[in-house]
Amino acid sequence: MSKVALVTGGSRGIGAAISRALKDAGYTVAANYAGNDDAAKAFTEETGIKTYKWSVADYDACAEGVKQVEADLGPIAVLVNNAGITRDAMFHKMTPQQWKEVIDTNLTGLFNMTHPVWSGMRDRKFGRVVNISSINGQKGQAGQANYSAAKAGDLGFTKALAQEGARAGITVNAICPGYIGTEMVRAIDEKVLNERIIPQIPVGRLGEPEEIARAVVFLAADDAGFITGATISANGGQYFV
Repeated sequence: MSKVALVTGGSRGIGAAISRALKDAGYTVAANYAGNDDAAKAFTEETGIKTYKWSVADYDACAEGVKQVEADLGPIAVLVNNAGITRDAMFHKMTPQQWKEVIDTNLTGLFNMTHPVWSGMRDRKFGRVVNISSINGQKGQAGQANYSAAKAGDLGFTKALAQEGARAGITVNAICPGYIGTEMVRAIDEKVLNERIIPQIPVGRLGEPEEIARAVVFLAADDAGFITGATISANGGQYFV
């Protein structure tokens, strides 16, 4: 029986690439999504991957969602915390609501999703948790104090939880993508992309969602059991840690 992997924000963008790659690697995949029913339906029709709707910002909804996935597919062995939002604004214009929404989804969402699967992973002496952080959680970004704070918090969460899970056979790692050629990024004005963003990337191009997905598949594998508490920077050389 194949291991079950749950990917949050798993029906679009980087998350969709992760879901597909895990399925191709032999996992039984469940893709969580928050709001776009049409995209989720199209994704399931295209891939055969089941989609489940709930907000990672809501702990009770996460607990119920995990329960449903496990009832349908079996115990979750791999959790990919990919769901994230942006509410960008310069700090002097940022509202408490913009701050809260990003922290609730991008940081508290990791607690909300990981907590319900953690005991089962401990009992089974196996688990893989992969947290999708960001280059901007490493270096910061003007106009993203909320996002950068949350994504930096994801790295602290990863390092602390890795220490707790190690003796139980659970690894916890993070990936920090740079600029990836998702629908959202490619919607940026072409002049801005070509003159301001891509010149900052030493490899001279945007990353592809599939490149992040391959890193997730590696970290999820049995062979990666000695890697925990690590951060993989996948940014084309734009920022070194």
